[in-house]
Amino acid sequence: MSDSGDEEWSTEWIPYSERNEWADVTPIQQDDDDKNPVVAISYSAKFREVYDYFRAILAHKEKSPRALELTTDALRLNPANYTVWQYRRDILRELGSDLHQELDYIEEVILDNAKNYQVWHHRRVIVEMLNDASKELQLTENALSVDAKNYHAWQHRQWAITTFNLFDNELAFVDRLIAEDIRNNSAWNQRFFVVKHFGFTTEVIQRELQYAVNRIRVVKNNESAWNYLKGVLRQSETAALDEYPEVLEFSEELYNSGSRSPYLLAFLIDLYSEQCLTAEDPNARQTLARKVYTLCDDMAKKHDIIRRKYWQYIAEQLKSKLDSNQL
Repeated sequence: MSDSGDEEWSTEWIPYSERNEWADVTPIQQDDDDKNPVVAISYSAKFREVYDYFRAILAHKEKSPRALELTTDALRLNPANYTVWQYRRDILRELGSDLHQELDYIEEVILDNAKNYQVWHHRRVIVEMLNDASKELQLTENALSVDAKNYHAWQHRQWAITTFNLFDNELAFVDRLIAEDIRNNSAWNQRFFVVKHFGFTTEVIQRELQYAVNRIRVVKNNESAWNYLKGVLRQSETAALDEYPEVLEFSEELYNSGSRSPYLLAFLIDLYSEQCLTAEDPNARQTLARKVYTLCDDMAKKHDIIRRKYWQYIAEQLKSKLDSNQL
């Protein structure tokens, strides 16, 4: 196993042991407890030297411009090293460094290591030190343009928006992402995050239900939109799926027109099950139960075969509740 990063460096790189300004430092070699590992890590000579010198400055608690430069080399070789990032922050504080320059530096690192937790954490700490998140929305947008589902970018974006109250234009941003990819589950999640911040009033719920319905009409077999629809309905006063009759009407219209999207059927199963368990009329209960059993059977045999046991279980659970009068 070998480390990465060396091949990107210029062949003109000068080892620290050959630099006059580092002549006063005695490198400290890595102390491996296991002298006979099953799979030895084949560190390059450059990697060993950089980290031997880093261990030396760490041991002596040196916080200087040259130490900061050394952390840059160390992080280039291993951008996931938490200890190096933490010590770099200690040096930045000690030197009173220009943190805006550090933002520029970490942006370059993030673009090459967009799924590395440590680089995003370092970014957050520097932003907190500056108390300035003016660049964070653009940074995360750039990262998401490369990978729309980058968890770290979304997490950082939500943190910046919440901490610095940057909600104003976020719905427009999310709407654009959903327009570009209607199945972008991360964008749907972000929409829920933003709407929840402003509050699910009756008017907002109706607006968001219509938003979801309109997009389901475009792509009926879209799990993200169905999950969003159900999530919004749960924000109503009763949290019942049938509180807004227009949603039931829309769903039954899709079903009656021939749609057999498993997400539509799953939604109807949940909705009919709720209605069945709250219905006072025995005949209505029986009718709703039959609908649930039929839909569960269709899911198990045709539309979601891989989860057939789950749908059989759902039908059995409803029957058990009805038989024991747990209403």
